[in-house]
Amino acid sequence: MATTVSLSFPRTSFTFLNFHSPTSTFCSTKSSKLFSPIRGVACSSSSSSSSRIETSKPQIPQTLTNLACGLLAALALTTTATPMTLAANSRLPPLSTDPNRCERAFVGNTIGQANGVYDSVIDLRFCDFTNDKSNIKGKTLSAALVSDAKFDGADLTEVVMSKAYAVGASFKNVDFTNAVLDRVNFGKADLQGAVFRNAVLSGSTFVDANLNGATFEDTIIGYIDLQNLCLNTTLNDEGRDLLGCR
Repeated sequence: MATTVSLSFPRTSFTFLNFHSPTSTFCSTKSSKLFSPIRGVACSSSSSSSSRIETSKPQIPQTLTNLACGLLAALALTTTATPMTLAANSRLPPLSTDPNRCERAFVGNTIGQANGVYDSVIDLRFCDFTNDKSNIKGKTLSAALVSDAKFDGADLTEVVMSKAYAVGASFKNVDFTNAVLDRVNFGKADLQGAVFRNAVLSGSTFVDANLNGATFEDTIIGYIDLQNLCLNTTLNDEGRDLLGCR
């Protein structure tokens, strides 16, 4: 039973042949953005102890051929990176030096939209809004940077936080009733006891967030987003029942 895997790059195409069954299987993946300076490189292996490297003339040293096969195969895999992966690896801007940057939350974005458009960046990182009951609710904080900020016990009803970056922020017992929280990154955030009643959560992520005691009554969320949310092990039975987790 022999298996042959060949990588051919005349026009950046990758070909995989499988001869495990009498009927061979052929799969081809092409990328218009990948160009190989090496033509006609073929890598093959079999279940026997022997192996061979075949190249088109002129002959390429075996070491260089092996290196080319490995690098080009790895490059083919990295080209499948998703926009979410690229966003996760991007760097945040330096912390704002504006002495009144935390007070920007009380005004919000005057032209903020659900798609994250804003007139200037709202940098609320490390700000403390604990138990604020009147200054933030109903404000538009689209694309705001709120990582590591504290909102414990605050009233954030009807707030718009589309595309906000809230990694590591604390929202314990926050009231998000009627809030628009689509595409928010709540990674590693503390959301214990948070109320998401009738809130929009489509596209938002909660990787490693603490959702113990959080309420999701009449929450608007997409099916795939719901599946991912239900994977969070900190959800209690009531929260899972309200979400419809199986």
